[in-house]
Amino acid sequence: MTRARARELAEAFLERGDAKGWFEALYAEADGAAERVPWADLVPNPHLVSWLDENNSRGEDRRALVIGCGLGDDAELLAARGFDVTAFDISAAAIDWSRRRYPHSKVDYVAADLLESPPEWREAFYFVVEVNTLQVLPSELRPAAISAMVNCVTPGGSLLVIARGRESNDDPGSMPWPLTGGDLELFAQSGLELISFEDFFDQEEPPVRRFRVQYRKPIEGNP
Repeated sequence: MTRARARELAEAFLERGDAKGWFEALYAEADGAAERVPWADLVPNPHLVSWLDENNSRGEDRRALVIGCGLGDDAELLAARGFDVTAFDISAAAIDWSRRRYPHSKVDYVAADLLESPPEWREAFYFVVEVNTLQVLPSELRPAAISAMVNCVTPGGSLLVIARGRESNDDPGSMPWPLTGGDLELFAQSGLELISFEDFFDQEEPPVRRFRVQYRKPIEGNP
């Protein structure tokens, strides 16, 4: 029922030409009840946790950006791993909620729209994390969203994408709409180089196909 309500809100806002307004409506409607937000598990994303563990990734005070941070669990994980974290969400209600959950956090929580990112974020982050945000955006917004993500990565820095995946000829179904290889190609077209690509089924019931992809922004003059 929780996901069904999210889909109702998304469809209603899409019909009125507002593809992003439903996020604020969903968090406001949840009114502090995390179980009413379909992606609010109140723990860090397990595929982010395992990636950090497998790559022995530590922040060493380097700047990280969490896109569409929701209730803050992934952002807090990165802060605990030593990153200097900025985390943002288009929903001001989600950001207020995160601040209430973590009143003493070192994370800089910001209400912001990815497609209108602050200019000071351009090439400012060593590690940019995108977990399940692109998959809730309609396909026509994805190129601009991907370009905005790439713009935030500093030369030599990385971007990690975690999302549902599908073949291009598969039915995209209802929101969340899984990404395709064509969606991922836009990252390379925007100036990033592919470091690793994982295509796997998770442990959910039934299992869900996932993509976990790392990109790097080249340093000018260094291949």
